[in-house]
This record gives sequence, C-alpha cells and structure tokens, in this order.
Amino acid sequence: MTRVRDLSEEQILERIVPLLPRGSATLLGPGDDAAVLAAPDGRFVVSTDVLVEDRHFRTRWSTGYDVGRRAAAQNLADIAAMGARPTALVTSLVVPGDTELDWVTGLAIGLADGCAPVGAGAVGGDLSGGPFLVVSITVHGDLEGRPPVLRSGARPGDVVAHAGVRGWSAAGLALLEAGLVRTPLSTAPLEVTDGVLLEDAWERLVAAYLRPDPPLAAGVSAAQAGATAMLDLSDGLLRDAGRIARASGVRLDLDAGAFAKDRDALHSAARAVAAATGLGDPGWGPGTADIDGLVGRWVWGGGEDHGLLATFPAGTELPAGWTAVGRVQAVGEAGPAVTIGGEAPADQPGWDHFRA
Repeated sequence: MTRVRDLSEEQILERIVPLLPRGSATLLGPGDDAAVLAAPDGRFVVSTDVLVEDRHFRTRWSTGYDVGRRAAAQNLADIAAMGARPTALVTSLVVPGDTELDWVTGLAIGLADGCAPVGAGAVGGDLSGGPFLVVSITVHGDLEGRPPVLRSGARPGDVVAHAGVRGWSAAGLALLEAGLVRTPLSTAPLEVTDGVLLEDAWERLVAAYLRPDPPLAAGVSAAQAGATAMLDLSDGLLRDAGRIARASGVRLDLDAGAFAKDRDALHSAARAVAAATGLGDPGWGPGTADIDGLVGRWVWGGGEDHGLLATFPAGTELPAGWTAVGRVQAVGEAGPAVTIGGEAPADQPGWDHFRA
C-alpha cells in the first residue's frame, strides 16, 4: 500500500490533479502559481471553511471520498445561500506522511463528485505535511447580475421556507456513535422512495452526515423568486434561524407541523439509538416521549444537513424544492428570536465549534 511519505509532493499532485474538475469559469487551472477565473458579473462571492480531523470528521468512519464530498458540500452551500452559482474552489490539504495515498486520491474524487451538480471547478490549492489531517477550502461564486441575498433582509409578514432535509445528519452521527451502521458506505445511491426515507435505510442517514447533499440549485431559484433573506443551515435549525432573526431585527415563528415528514423518517433510527445507548441522557426513561424528544433534538438542533432557510414576501410562489415552514413577525416586546407555534423553545441547541 502506497503512503504519502513514499512519494514527493510533485508525485502526489500528479495523482490528484487529473481527478479534479476544471469548471466552466476556469480560464487557467492548476499548474501555475494561481488559477485564473472568469468573473462576468464583475463580482465574486467568496467563502472559506476548514475540516479538522477528530473535530469535523473521524477517519474510522470517513473515507477520503467522504471527506471530499463533505468539504465540497459545506462550502458550495455557503455560496448557494447567497443566491449565487458556485464556480470554483481551491483546497489546502495537511496530511500526515503515513496516510495512504488512496485516502488522498479518494478525497479528490469526492471533491469532484461534490462539484459535479453545479459544474464548479477544483482549480488548485496547497499541499503540506503535518501531524493530523486538515482540509481547508476557499470557494468562489457568481451572482450572475443578481444582488446577493443577505441574512438581514427578512421583513414582518414574509414566509419562512426551507429546502433540504432536517435532522438527518444528526441522526446519522448518532447511528455511527451507537455502532449501528457499518462504514465505509458504498458510493452507490442509497434507497429512497418518492423522497421518503425507508424505515430500514439507516445508511441514508449516515450518508447525510458523511456526504451531505445540499440543495444547491435551490439557492439560485430562491434568489430569482425574490427571497429577502437566506442562509445555509449548518449549525442547526433553531440556531441558524435565530441568526436571520437577529440580523433582520425580526422574529421567526416556525410551524412544528411543517417538519412532520422529517420526524417520521427519523423515528426508526431514534428507537434503535435509544435501545443501544439507553437514551444517552441520565434520567431518561424508555417511553415514547423520550423517542419523540430525541427526534425533536435532531430536527431542531442537529447541524450539518446544509439545507437552506430563506424568507420570501407574502404571496410568493415558492420555487420547486422549497416548503413553507413559518412566518416572520415583528419583534415588538423583548422575547426569543425564534418561536415554535408562538412559544419559546425550551433551549437553543445546535453546533458550536468551541463547545461541541
């Protein structure tokens, strides 16, 4: 088995670069000191993100392919959340010398597959040795003449809408931690019928954690439909909804019934996790209410689904893939930034990079 330390940097790059997509906006790809991209709009949308071994992924679960897919997804979703079309990304990789070369080439293939739905290119980056794996990506996007959709544009009376899945990634992580799904996963598509998770298809939940599949096209369609505010749901529904509310000076009131489909899809996994872990939290009993509570925690507080949350003017016909999940309200008296059916949630769970 060839390991990174067995090859020079140039030899490693010779294996990686041919696996990466060029992208339609790329005028000059890898090979020089920098890439050259077309910017017909005259503006770039730019974002960056980092994945650190044992913080954002674990190699006992994640193949290089998984990490490449995940890295592409979470970066491309940030561009989509601005209403822009992702065009290109550059990747910096820190890798220990004993890492198998197949892990690194798998990362490149995962990046390519993650970029394929939007035609984005992977146009260069940097490679370094180090004590543990770190993947850092900077991604660019094209607004195509549209104004960016900010977090601060929601207005009272707007409809709150969501695209993507909710709670699936958190459920997948719980299944992995409970040892209920084997990895590595197949790269073949997993079984879903009419968009509804089959009860025994827990691998689909694990795939949502290891290889998020964000609704990237929904960002552009939302912008075209006049979305007033939007963001990528990376840290949990309640936490991220609060960010729109605070940036816009409004309150988001969410409808619990709008998430019934996701909750139903997660119950089988929740029962299995509860049985395997004793429900995890001290004091929990074995009742149905505890299963419902676990599912609710995944839906409301689970991060890394990378769906999109947006607000639209009242009366807007929502684009395909978007579902109305609430209303924007005036703040009025002091109170929570987000409510569920008019009531304050018991807490504001979600991912925090320094507390998780």
